[in-house]
Amino acid sequence: MKYVIRGNNIEVTEPLHDYVEKKIGRLEKYFDSPPAAEAQILLSVINKEEHRVEVTIPFPGFLVRAEESSRDMYASIDNVVEKLERQIRKYKTKVNRKARQDASNRKDWIEQASTQITSTAVIDEEDDEFEIVKTKRFNLKPMVPEEAILQMDLLGHNFFVFSNANNDEVSIIYKRKDGRYGLIEPE
Repeated sequence: MKYVIRGNNIEVTEPLHDYVEKKIGRLEKYFDSPPAAEAQILLSVINKEEHRVEVTIPFPGFLVRAEESSRDMYASIDNVVEKLERQIRKYKTKVNRKARQDASNRKDWIEQASTQITSTAVIDEEDDEFEIVKTKRFNLKPMVPEEAILQMDLLGHNFFVFSNANNDEVSIIYKRKDGRYGLIEPE
């Protein structure tokens, strides 16, 4: 795995760089062969009290992303790695469960798991106008709603846009306040 480590308001020293590589490298034990992924790591110091670590790793077939903040950069790194490990274990458990349920569809299901990136809009409070601060474009791979829920949970988002394999339409899955899921489909 390759590592792209950047610092925001912090100098990424050699010991810090080595620590990040060592900790993120632990994720490779979850794969049969070392993945050809490029881990994007952003280390930020927000203020003297908050040290944030954001990690995004596009593995073949799925994307894991996590961020953690604490008063210590090394503690933030440890916490974000734990979060990433939970996401990977959860994904692998669901893939294996799905494979046992329907062995013939396992390969198709893994190939259809796609990486999705959301775009964000925020309200400018001064003049009450909407300002789009980031736009992302991505391919919508067909998947069933259950797979979209898995991808949404892996990304830690509360909604997910996908191409519904059941009807070939763009759909949105979202997490409701009661913890269950909703599906929005076009008419």
